[in-house]
Amino acid sequence: MRQPFRCINVQSVHQMEETMADSKRDYYEVLGVPKNADEAALKKAYRALAKKYHPDSNPGDAEAERKFKEASEAYSVLSDPDKRRQYDQFGHAAFDGAAGGGGFGGFDFTGDMGDIFGDIFGDIFGGGRSRSSQYNGPMRGANVRTAIRITFEEAVFGCEKEIEINFKEECAKCRGTGAKPGTSPETCPKCNGKGKIMYTQQSFFGQVQNVQTCPECGGKGKVIREKCPDCYGTGYVTRKKKFKVTIPGGIDNGQSVRCAGGGEPGVNGGERGDLLVEAVVSQHPVFKRQDTSIYSTVPISFATAALGGPIRIKTVDGEVEYEVKAGTQTDTRVRLKGKGVPSLRARGIRGDHYVTLVVQVPERLNEAQKEALRNFDAVMRGEKPEGGEKHKKSKLFGK
Repeated sequence: MRQPFRCINVQSVHQMEETMADSKRDYYEVLGVPKNADEAALKKAYRALAKKYHPDSNPGDAEAERKFKEASEAYSVLSDPDKRRQYDQFGHAAFDGAAGGGGFGGFDFTGDMGDIFGDIFGDIFGGGRSRSSQYNGPMRGANVRTAIRITFEEAVFGCEKEIEINFKEECAKCRGTGAKPGTSPETCPKCNGKGKIMYTQQSFFGQVQNVQTCPECGGKGKVIREKCPDCYGTGYVTRKKKFKVTIPGGIDNGQSVRCAGGGEPGVNGGERGDLLVEAVVSQHPVFKRQDTSIYSTVPISFATAALGGPIRIKTVDGEVEYEVKAGTQTDTRVRLKGKGVPSLRARGIRGDHYVTLVVQVPERLNEAQKEALRNFDAVMRGEKPEGGEKHKKSKLFGK
């Protein structure tokens, strides 16, 4: 028997539509911004979410793709003044026909959205535009790195060194323009002096506009038709230049000293980069270093270890005298306070020098020495040594 058709009245249909609309999250909540958020706040919030949940950064993650689409839909509405006004008045119901069930149909991803996606693609794929770059504006020059070898003691106490590097200076003939004297750089015809070009890219969510550095002028906005014969259009000539570098006491192997203004020249009036001089510290035959501590090993005789007595210990400050306690065992570690490496972080503070005492066992003994040790061992075991004092004395000293 057929079941009768159910009739749904108009009021029920409206209730279902409201329920479906209410199931979608509030756009302001999606972006995590208040309802009075300005354009900059909306853009910043969306940029962070788009980068976090972009499908290319989360391959195979359906939840990330859903959140990415949700954030894109929210920003598409709230970034448009007219759509935002409608949304604030009617909520999701204002776009039920356009939203296509929460998809991208009906939403426009050109203009500002394309600009943001240009940033995202640049970060993900290594191209596009960097947010921090300013086309055709002042840009700081790159840093230059070099290395210098110093001794262990120079690293501990600091020193002054002179180095010579290839240094780019402004070309005297063209005064840094790169153009042949009597001519001037021209506005780039490809980018019209903007230093950047825009292109349209097709993606799974529609067409987006991306931005990249102009390949014709390299982002400078100017091209040189007739190049300077001295600098070949670069605006700079390379000279040998000497720098005096002050190496601070306490520097460790691999650490660098920064010389301001010793790097590559800036672009479009930007400041020069810096020269970074890396310290390569030679190994010391006696001392080893860890942070601000110095370690060394000092041999002592069996008699000194047993009876105690003074010894001389080498430090970076010279030899110091140390009193060994009687009965010292091999591998005993002693601490020489303040004889280590100065701290780079806290001036006036030095680490310590740790010395490991190693008791030396004689490798070659004559008969008298052997007999003396046997008698010593017998006494230690509570036994009577062979021969009297006179006998032992004559044996030991050959009398």
